[in-house]
Amino acid sequence: MADPASPRVREIVAVARDLLEREGPEALTMRRIAAALGIRAPSLYKHVPGKPALEVALTVAGFEEAAAAFEAATAGSDDPLPAFVAAYRAFARAHPHLYRLMTDRPLPRADLPAGLEARTAAPLLRATGSPERARAAFGFVHGMVLLELTGRFPDDGLTGRAWAAGIAALRPAPR
Repeated sequence: MADPASPRVREIVAVARDLLEREGPEALTMRRIAAALGIRAPSLYKHVPGKPALEVALTVAGFEEAAAAFEAATAGSDDPLPAFVAAYRAFARAHPHLYRLMTDRPLPRADLPAGLEARTAAPLLRATGSPERARAAFGFVHGMVLLELTGRFPDDGLTGRAWAAGIAALRPAPR
């Protein structure tokens, strides 16, 4: 890909994200992005080699934004696990299509900036106290978020209590 920090690549990624956020993954085509930019699709390939590279760029942007939100939510918190969970749910709800792009397929680790995955995971690791508990917590939080996003929980008042029970079960043991 051309320099990801170039103004044109940033503009392409922003337009792609806007289409994704507004219309879902079906709208994420090189033709639609080019049309939104007022250019022909072949011109995009001067800056982005194809849709997979664009999806990686969107994933990177999503992870950077999520990492910042998780860090802000847990920094100085007396109870970082529920703070992390609230930030995670808020991010997924605010950006459901981006969230699904980031999490519904294998993570393109080789294409991520060095340290980004670790930075995104660090607030949860600190909140749970161990890599094993962090991975279990991620499985719980991600699964619950997906069930919420797909409307799988009935409106019976139990979902909030299920979140609380899961958070309580995943808290680090007192020292």
